[in-house]
Amino acid sequence: MVNKEEFEIPGLNIGDLKLKGFKVHELSTSANIPASRGRRDFYKMGLVTGHMTVYHGDKTLEVNDTVLFFVNPKAPHSVVRHGTTTGYACLFTEGFITGRERTTMLKNSPLFQVGDPPVIGLNSEQASFMAGIFQKMLAVHNGDYPYKGELIRSCIELVIHEALRIQPPQNAMQFKNAATRITHLFMDMLERQFPIERTSDRLKLRAAQDFAVGLSVHVNYLNRSIKEVTGKPTSVHIAERIIAEAQALLQHTDWSVADIAYALGFEYPTYFNNYFKRVTGTTPKSLKK
Repeated sequence: MVNKEEFEIPGLNIGDLKLKGFKVHELSTSANIPASRGRRDFYKMGLVTGHMTVYHGDKTLEVNDTVLFFVNPKAPHSVVRHGTTTGYACLFTEGFITGRERTTMLKNSPLFQVGDPPVIGLNSEQASFMAGIFQKMLAVHNGDYPYKGELIRSCIELVIHEALRIQPPQNAMQFKNAATRITHLFMDMLERQFPIERTSDRLKLRAAQDFAVGLSVHVNYLNRSIKEVTGKPTSVHIAERIIAEAQALLQHTDWSVADIAYALGFEYPTYFNNYFKRVTGTTPKSLKK
């Protein structure tokens, strides 16, 4: 028996998916679902065992094993199932993956790029581990846990990261141009300084020149690249991250303003006070209260 489907899930209610943001299903061994080939407004990821012909964009892939599949809604896709297939699938909207970091992870993950192969082969140990994650999502989805959405988001992230660990895409670290590459390296270097956990941990990189030296590029080139890619100056990125850390330390620690100022690289608390007020319009002491 041959079934052709678009990674469809038997019994799926699309309206319910749009309402809740996600849907998890166990695949039936066979399904009589009309074939369609086009775009949808949700992402798909799943664990499938069986013989299938996968059409993804302009590519055709023959699969006869246990695989993870990842589908970007921007890519036309369909599959011909040859005989019995088993497994699990999770469908979710972009809106379901809330938060800037998660949304960025989803869009930038090579597993969801339009031009990349949508399947990753698994050995028996990897398949068993992935099956456990999908079973957990299914159980949580069908249960009454009040934070089920957050738990399933974490499971989706775990599947993506495990897939990248199993088979890092060959083009995972390719960038459109040199400016994109240097911006990526700058943002990574900036973020690696945080969080600050001890008053003795002092911020070392606080100016564009500091990052330029660390990246072995001229500061003017760094500034042009950052502005070209992000639309914001290097100094703004640095200031926003320092202020975000300052706000966290003021609100969630018992450190004095002087301790926080020193940890963030300011020689004197007055310098920190002036910097904080210039960026936020308020004083550190007012936030700490």
